[in-house]
Amino acid sequence: MKQFSQITFMAVISTLAFACGSGQQNDSETDSVAEAVQAQDDNDGFVQIFDGSTLNGWDGDPTYWRVEDGALIGEITEETTLERNHFIIWQGGQPADFEFKAEFKITEAGNSGVNYRSDLVEGLDHALKGYQADIDGKNNYTGQNYEERKRTTLAYIGQKTKINPQEKEGDLRANVERNAWLGLEVTEELGDREEMRKVVKSNDWNKIHIIAKGNRLQHYINGTLMSDVTDEDPANRTMKGYLGMQVHVGPPMQVEYRNIFLKEL
Repeated sequence: MKQFSQITFMAVISTLAFACGSGQQNDSETDSVAEAVQAQDDNDGFVQIFDGSTLNGWDGDPTYWRVEDGALIGEITEETTLERNHFIIWQGGQPADFEFKAEFKITEAGNSGVNYRSDLVEGLDHALKGYQADIDGKNNYTGQNYEERKRTTLAYIGQKTKINPQEKEGDLRANVERNAWLGLEVTEELGDREEMRKVVKSNDWNKIHIIAKGNRLQHYINGTLMSDVTDEDPANRTMKGYLGMQVHVGPPMQVEYRNIFLKEL
């Protein structure tokens, strides 16, 4: 049996004690206990990697990143425009197989994302290249799989894909067309894209859940599977690497992340 956290355990005991003391346990009380147990099961093994008050354990340019009201905030202003994308990078390791959970909120003009299994870019501070769970304020791309500085789009919203090896000779860009990898093979449609986009709340808090296991990469937004990639390109895929969040070149914007948890598998 999985162990409860102390808080969850006490909540369950209190609910049961109240029900027993009153001589009855109605359906709503039973549901509350079940929900508490389920919440603990859902978070079993996850470790909080952002403390909500400092940047301890993270490396980012303070021009663009700060902590405020329990959230990790990335912001671009008229005075701090970017010439290239910047990341705040977790310093706790280079996860291989893992699950990542967080909440995010982004302004309408915002462009961000969670990079994982990524490499540092030589010669550039706070730059990553690798897989990204895309996030944008206009909700055109939120949840898709985009590979920063590498193979570009690996799955659009609503796609389950297989990524085939490079066929054209030359560098990676020789196998990219219209900002998508030519080896992107759609194996299944996960749903209607426009309907799936409706699960994302504009300028409000949303939940992101990334599962990376072996060569399969799944991105969930508010419980909906938005993209599902199986990477069959051994020469270009990565199986472990850095984790970080992005502020993207563009107009003034703000993105917030909070309740950031990681479970290594």
